Amino acid sequence: MALLSKLRCITIDVTGTLIAYKGELGDYYCLAAKAVGLPCPDYKRMHEGFKVAYTNMAKQYPCFGFDAKMPNIKWWTKCVQDSFDKAGYSYDEETLEKVFKRIYAVFGSSAPYTVFEDSVPFLRWARGKGLRVGIVSNSEYRYQEVILPALGINRGSEWDFGVFSGIDGVEKPNPKIYEIALQKAGNIHASEVLHIGDSFRKDYIPARSTGMHALLLDRFNTPDAVAWRKAGAPVLPDLVTAQGWIENQSCEIA
Repeated sequence: MALLSKLRCITIDVTGTLIAYKGELGDYYCLAAKAVGLPCPDYKRMHEGFKVAYTNMAKQYPCFGFDAKMPNIKWWTKCVQDSFDKAGYSYDEETLEKVFKRIYAVFGSSAPYTVFEDSVPFLRWARGKGLRVGIVSNSEYRYQEVILPALGINRGSEWDFGVFSGIDGVEKPNPKIYEIALQKAGNIHASEVLHIGDSFRKDYIPARSTGMHALLLDRFNTPDAVAWRKAGAPVLPDLVTAQGWIENQSCEIA
């Protein structure tokens, strides 16, 4: 039996799968500081500072502060402050607020993101085949409410439901996020769902553990893809190829 004939739903990751950042996140922090009249921070130090601060915040207040009932803007305020501190830049409260407002506004818009050319056509193809399409993402509420719509990836025309860590309080690689997706899809069986992502640890392994079919995209020729293939994961370069794979793949070996 062809996989497509058995599927009732496709779930899909966002960053690295449907969209990508323009440049590195730390670049935008530098530009925000420069925009308020500060000397432009070192780009590399700023990017590394952000990675450390974000990782620490995600551990201390996971799912963008969901369990701690921390407002999204407060979570990001602390993350931004810590990012500059880790990079070796300390600003007074008034200056930091000006910098933060610019950063928060930019990342709540379409400006720092680019949509892969095959994303919207693929999503519309899937829905045109009668499949429900769900977004499964470790992201905050603005992805659902603001960012995806601003990028032309709209609920109702490109996707049907979403599971966002900042809204639903669970994040990949916890398999529960995929169980929530199954519920939102209409309590359909995992064997009738295909998940597409770009992380072996966060997408492929937990999706397969719930009984879903899964494949990975390797849009940037990452060296890790060699190990993914050796571990048995289907690894494809883009969603155009993924569409062909879905149409021709036998579900017995998916």
